[in-house]
Amino acid sequence: MLSYHHLKIHTSRSATACLLGMALLSLWPSLGSSTPTLPALPQATIDTTYSLPTGGTTWTPAYNASNTSCSTPTNITLQGALNCAHLGDVIVLQAGTTYTGNFTLPVATGTGWIYVVSSNYSSLPAPGNRLAPTDKPNMATIVSPYGGSGVGIQTASGASNYRLVGIEMTPATGIFLYSIFSIGNGETSTSSLPGNIVIDRCYIHGDLTVGSRRGVFMNGISVAVVDSYISGFIDPMNNNDTQAVGATNSPGPILIRNNYLEASGENIIFGGSDPSIANLVNSDIMVVGNYINKPLAWLSASPAIVVKNLLELKNAQRVLIQGNYMSNNWTSAQTGFGILFTPRNQSGTAPWTIVQDVTFTYNTIANTGSGINMTGFDASVVSSPGQPTSSLVTTRILIQNNLIMVSGLNGSSGISFQIQDDLQNVTIDHNTVYNTSSNQGNEFTATDATLYQNNQFAFTNNIVFRGVYGFYGNNAGEGTPALTQGFTNWTFTNNALVGTNDGAPYPANTYFPANASAVGFVNYTGDSSGNYALASGSPYKNAGTDGLDLGANISALTNATTGVLGSGTLSPLSSLQVVP
Repeated sequence: MLSYHHLKIHTSRSATACLLGMALLSLWPSLGSSTPTLPALPQATIDTTYSLPTGGTTWTPAYNASNTSCSTPTNITLQGALNCAHLGDVIVLQAGTTYTGNFTLPVATGTGWIYVVSSNYSSLPAPGNRLAPTDKPNMATIVSPYGGSGVGIQTASGASNYRLVGIEMTPATGIFLYSIFSIGNGETSTSSLPGNIVIDRCYIHGDLTVGSRRGVFMNGISVAVVDSYISGFIDPMNNNDTQAVGATNSPGPILIRNNYLEASGENIIFGGSDPSIANLVNSDIMVVGNYINKPLAWLSASPAIVVKNLLELKNAQRVLIQGNYMSNNWTSAQTGFGILFTPRNQSGTAPWTIVQDVTFTYNTIANTGSGINMTGFDASVVSSPGQPTSSLVTTRILIQNNLIMVSGLNGSSGISFQIQDDLQNVTIDHNTVYNTSSNQGNEFTATDATLYQNNQFAFTNNIVFRGVYGFYGNNAGEGTPALTQGFTNWTFTNNALVGTNDGAPYPANTYFPANASAVGFVNYTGDSSGNYALASGSPYKNAGTDGLDLGANISALTNATTGVLGSGTLSPLSSLQVVP
């Protein structure tokens, strides 16, 4: 027998764009005056078309070469070639050759781009197709020997217009590297940031035994990581959070598309340390069509590998997260939530910190201990109403057409959504969330949620397993009392809460199918192999406020994630558009 767990809404005081917008608005039901404001979408995009320069110099660095003369483009050191190259040049690295060192991309003169490519480029996957470790024979390898706080490849301030293609980047054996590829170096003005950096079809990984801290740090203007494989970012000593990709000091735009991303801390993070540029919020971010994963083998690793979450926003705005497959997250250093939208003025020097304008659509989250956690502000220094907060207030979040599989992995509490403290304009619409957790979970500390009520909130057209507590608020209980205590200007309608209602009052048009069978899924299996569209005989067909089926649009979600798990060849719907 299935043991349903939580749909728990916790209200405690604890610590192209026009086209996109029209697509979103077309999906939104008319809810009257309590309709939350929808998020703004990214205002800038990045063109990552592969276009090899012609007419410039072709540099062919050789391993162990001592020549650094710019008059000799062959048999030159790699750093020598980087120092000598002008925009419009190509640096060809020999496939199967290892280039050892810690390298810097300098400021170059001229026009166009500098491409750093493998000599076997023609044997690599074509643009738009994800590279895999099995492509290593056709890659050149950069090995960085200096660990600790060292960086494998870094940018000089102001360096711009570099594209690296078909390169393996890794630390030397037994070396824990702080960052494999670090874009940005603590710049204090946007004018000094590096810009136009594209990492394309590269294999970036930590040491297989000791790991490394970060794959790509994206602190620049117009930075993209596409079609790449980034893995092995763990810290067995548990001294550092680890990330596959992230940024703390980027005005954007940022594109993360069609990659495999693996890290024990946060696979993707924006924020986490205060920006060195005053008033900067990481902006105009697209996370599209990625396979974001923590290997289950880490659960039994010795020494233990400390895990946090799959994606975390701590200081970010105008973010589109679409068409990703995210898998395996569990209670460890945190409580098991896969996704966090939680502003953090990390060191107390960035009171402008905010999470706002986040669109989270057509994603699958599989085997996560708990689902999505959101907080309205960084409450770490706030103890009573009226005190200055240490961050600005989270606003305009859309969570729509996602399939979320909550499993309570490793003893996680199995909470589907957790909403805390003064959130503004949150829309949770047309999601399918099933829960196979057998853990009964823990009550959270009771607090008076009326101190920081959430304003303009809509929970509509969802299918969510009710679990033990249903829609629950501390000091209020379940259902309508939780809504009236914790929220102002709310809409809660046309939701199916799977499981028996214990008699708690709910708003009209809340449905309680007894179990998954009563929902009428095409094929409910309780895992990722199922088909969670509604069968023709389901009572929840066309039962939404917009005349659509309750739950996620599984057909559109499937189209949006085509190729993400397999070949990495994305369907056209997975590129840079919101799926209608």
